[in-house]
Amino acid sequence: MKRKYIIIFLLFLILTWSLFPILWGLRTSLLDEDLLRSKDLNLIPGRINLENYSLLLGFNDNDQSMSRNFKNALINSFVACGGATIIVILVSSIAGYVFSKINFFGNNIIFGLVIATMTLPAYAVMIPLYKIIINIGLLDTYTGIILIYSSAFIPLGLWLMRSHFNTIPDELEEAAMIAGASRFKSFLTILPLVTPGIISVAILTFLNTWSQFVIPLVFAPNQAKPLTVLITEYVGKHSINYGLMSSAGMLTIIPPLIVVIFLNRYLISGLTAGAVKG
Repeated sequence: MKRKYIIIFLLFLILTWSLFPILWGLRTSLLDEDLLRSKDLNLIPGRINLENYSLLLGFNDNDQSMSRNFKNALINSFVACGGATIIVILVSSIAGYVFSKINFFGNNIIFGLVIATMTLPAYAVMIPLYKIIINIGLLDTYTGIILIYSSAFIPLGLWLMRSHFNTIPDELEEAAMIAGASRFKSFLTILPLVTPGIISVAILTFLNTWSQFVIPLVFAPNQAKPLTVLITEYVGKHSINYGLMSSAGMLTIIPPLIVVIFLNRYLISGLTAGAVKG
């Protein structure tokens, strides 16, 4: 019984530690400017101020520039994350099938080399990658940032999809091929059986790309900048608009929060299925 209470207490501490920054950001986004600059702690706002949200969402007719910039950055985030997620799913599904079901010379070596790229820090390849993107004319474009995101998360997707394809008995594929199905047709036949893996790859890719900051700051600083980069623009040379910055941050976490709340069980089932059976 004592151990149970200790575990509950530790979980409460972890939960508090995790939620405190979010709750503090929410509090800051709802405070008036004068209260933000006040020395009083004001843990709970006495009066809720939605002016910052009004500016960002376009409900303030006097200033539409902030709303326009926020909406453009929101679109950029969805396009970049959505495009990268689709590419990662397609490539990792096909490659995962190949590495799992087709025996060829150097299979494990090539797979190991691809997976090893996950250990490389992003900063180690930042300069050469920057030169490549500039030379091919993809700096600050959707295509450029999508390709960078995709190349970064395909190894993780490949690892997960290969694990899920390993759980599929070879007899199913052999039966399809005996019935006259081509290699690609047999791939399509067993693809629905690894749906949990596909969902896991999609969720992980979306969440990881959505939260990226350094990569879009370097490769998409203007026209294709996402929300994570836009938030930094509220930090001026001589002042910081904490209220606007916190409001933008609260709005930015809504999409990944929705994904985690409604698709969390699919992520867990997908990861455990591949790990246990693979």
